[in-house]
Amino acid sequence: MSSYWAGKPVLVTGAGGFIGSHLVDRLVAEGANVRAFLRYNSRGDVGALGWESDLSEVDVRHGDLRDAATMETVTAGCHTVLHLGASVAIPYSYMAPRDVVETNMIGTLNVLSAAGRQDVERVVCMSTSEVYGTPAGEAIVEGDRLNAQSPYAASKVGADMLALSFHRSYAIPVGVLRPFNTYGPRQSARAVIPTVLAQGIAGGTLELGSLHPVRDFLFVEDTVAGLLAFAEWEDAPGNLVHIGTGDAVSVEELVRLAGDVLGHELDVRLDEQRVRPDLSEVQRLICDPSAARERLGWRSEVSLRDGLARTATWIEQNLARYRPDVYAV
Repeated sequence: MSSYWAGKPVLVTGAGGFIGSHLVDRLVAEGANVRAFLRYNSRGDVGALGWESDLSEVDVRHGDLRDAATMETVTAGCHTVLHLGASVAIPYSYMAPRDVVETNMIGTLNVLSAAGRQDVERVVCMSTSEVYGTPAGEAIVEGDRLNAQSPYAASKVGADMLALSFHRSYAIPVGVLRPFNTYGPRQSARAVIPTVLAQGIAGGTLELGSLHPVRDFLFVEDTVAGLLAFAEWEDAPGNLVHIGTGDAVSVEELVRLAGDVLGHELDVRLDEQRVRPDLSEVQRLICDPSAARERLGWRSEVSLRDGLARTATWIEQNLARYRPDVYAV
């Protein structure tokens, strides 16, 4: 990475999350002046940032994306806003769709409005491949039909469209980056890879939902590198780019590979509460990363086997942070 970020004031929303914490670490290493924004809680909890990150040079702020005045304050003086803050759990979006929609859409509206008033020079909104639903073809390219199959996915479609509309309507310098399924150290057990690894390390039969869905798994360091490459790209405002590996892996294949990494075969039992509604389950999400290679000079570097091994090592060292016997939504 170049010295592009050295000395630049950068706001990261969702900084206490899995990807956000890795992004903050990378920006600090690049010499950026990082302002980390996290959802307020009475404990002063900084989420995943409190696990391994050195916060001595990070300006940590708490608040709520849904509060416009707060976003105005935390955005002031920033060169770049990297907007990762969101409510991301699909099962939770079935239970509390209003919370998810307000956080993801009103929160994004507030970030965009504040960025415009504060003359921020670059905004990146983090999207999700879930916006496509089950596609008609194989690898998904930018511009393919959107088909939200969960309230979460619908909220992200709305947030993405808001971002691009603000560029067209108000010349806000915002672009949208759409990563496929990111995994790695610090990810919560609501996602399939830490669920498989934590249960596999703890021992016993794995409790999982459907095994047939296919995903494109991207290691978190590659996601962070892609996000920064996109933010540096001169033509990012008004554009949308995918990042992913282009490799298709079913959950069943993932379990076998995880067993190889852990050194023992993993037995699976279907847990009905983990199965999504038939019309809501996205059957296949595979990225066509051609645009990222051509426009950003980015490509994924970490293989799934190596990424799983690194993630398994981290989870084994931090197993107390997981509750393998509890379904996390």
